[in-house]
Amino acid sequence: MNIQQNINEDHNKLLLSKLRKKLIEVYAGGGKSRIAKLHAKGKMTARERIEFLLDKNSNAIEIAAFAGDEMYKEHGGCPSGGVVVKIGYISGKQCIVVANDATVKAGAWFPITGKKNLRAQEIAMENKLPIIYLVDSAGIYLPMQEEIFPDKEHFGRIFRNNAIMSSQGITQIAAVMGSCVAGGAYLPVMCDESIIVDKTGSIFLAGSYLVKAAVGEVIDNETLGGATTHTEVSGVCDYKAKNDKDALNIIKNIIGKIGHYNKAGFNRVDTIQPKENAEEIYSILPDSRTDQYDMKEIIKRLVDNSELQEYKSDYGKTLICAYARIDGWAVGIVANQRKVVKNGKKEMQFGGVIYSDSADKATRFIANCNQKKIPLVFLQDVTGFMVGSKSEHGGIIKDGAKMVNAVSNSVVPKFTVIVGNSYGAGNYAMCGKAYDPRLIFAWPSAELAVMGGAQAAKVLLQIETASLKKQGVKITPEKEQEILETITNKYKKQTSPYYAAARIWTDAIIDPLDTRKWISMGIEAANHAPIEKDFNMGVIQV
Repeated sequence: MNIQQNINEDHNKLLLSKLRKKLIEVYAGGGKSRIAKLHAKGKMTARERIEFLLDKNSNAIEIAAFAGDEMYKEHGGCPSGGVVVKIGYISGKQCIVVANDATVKAGAWFPITGKKNLRAQEIAMENKLPIIYLVDSAGIYLPMQEEIFPDKEHFGRIFRNNAIMSSQGITQIAAVMGSCVAGGAYLPVMCDESIIVDKTGSIFLAGSYLVKAAVGEVIDNETLGGATTHTEVSGVCDYKAKNDKDALNIIKNIIGKIGHYNKAGFNRVDTIQPKENAEEIYSILPDSRTDQYDMKEIIKRLVDNSELQEYKSDYGKTLICAYARIDGWAVGIVANQRKVVKNGKKEMQFGGVIYSDSADKATRFIANCNQKKIPLVFLQDVTGFMVGSKSEHGGIIKDGAKMVNAVSNSVVPKFTVIVGNSYGAGNYAMCGKAYDPRLIFAWPSAELAVMGGAQAAKVLLQIETASLKKQGVKITPEKEQEILETITNKYKKQTSPYYAAARIWTDAIIDPLDTRKWISMGIEAANHAPIEKDFNMGVIQV
């Protein structure tokens, strides 16, 4: 290993160490004292419930662990969005589990909580995965009610999705393990089956205090909407559980009896580990986002037996298109090549930039994968499309539009890994969040922005200084440098993978060595949902 590779490895392992430390903070939820109070009531935490529910020694991936990171500080924060979401296995069947974290504001719903719940439901609907709700929530967080209650993608969308999933035959099970109040009370009833825990679970549209204020009736919460009431009197719930573990065991028994699903039929063979050492990814990936490296070497450490069949290898070299296998699954890979390459003998191309020939190649490759029913994996390290008169006259917009069209209309499942840069229209063409990847996740080295930090800071500096000059402010070189540093620091924070993950622009930040697991579990999930329409790009300019 040379000096630069050692520097790269140290840098990337420091980023990984930061990731692990932040995850430990996230896993603590509302903190030790609130966890202790929950235990004192005989209740398990959200993470303990999920751990007990999922099969032992089986794979699981967590969706949006960093939701709400560094957000809502004036309200005391909202770790993990106040809800834990995992894809894993229950009685051998792949499911998605959504568990309110009662240690975070009693499980109340912040705006990001709603967004995260909707993302979980979206994953269930796209992949026809059974979804389990472990309910323990005080309902909408009233100080922010206007940002979570009335709009299309707000709280009410949850119940609309419950109804849609029911009509599609997607299994939904709810276990009420704490509070389930107001509008949230509809969720367990809209599921296929519901369980309520005796003495700790409760369901009502209005609690005892509000009932007294509204209609003058004096009643305690247990009589109003406890487990006995809803399993013996109202018939709202189907099962009464003695405690949390009993409720979770009932779920296991129900899931264990679900019949087999119709498969999409994606190709899979026995898995083979990469021949190349996967840990070398840390030394290959450069410490600077502007430095070059060979993306093909990264791919070799992600795919089975380090084998790939490259498509049009000598054409459009700033994009790698290749067939390979990941954990036995056949995949089509579209990856930005960050190594400086030559276009014939004349022109030097910039790594990470998409040219017309690259976009043309990728469009055809994406169409081929759709024709052959092969899932697509996008490895993003893209600075955008090539600019300048030569590119414009050559039709870069037209060719870029063709690639965006192919990505948009793709009917096979898509998975996006943000390895490094994810800038501008390059994010779109390489299947950014707006293009419905089944899963989209980032490595700690990722950056997401409309353009690179240095370029953006200079543009913003020009705008800021021009505005100040109009106000009569004298801009000295020192003042200009001060403004530039402020802008750069703010922009750098916004390009961080944690900023993106906090807002669920990505589903996770992961250790690069977990990439194979994420893609494999994602394709297995997608295999639950047969493709129901043909690939059609519509009208395009050729």
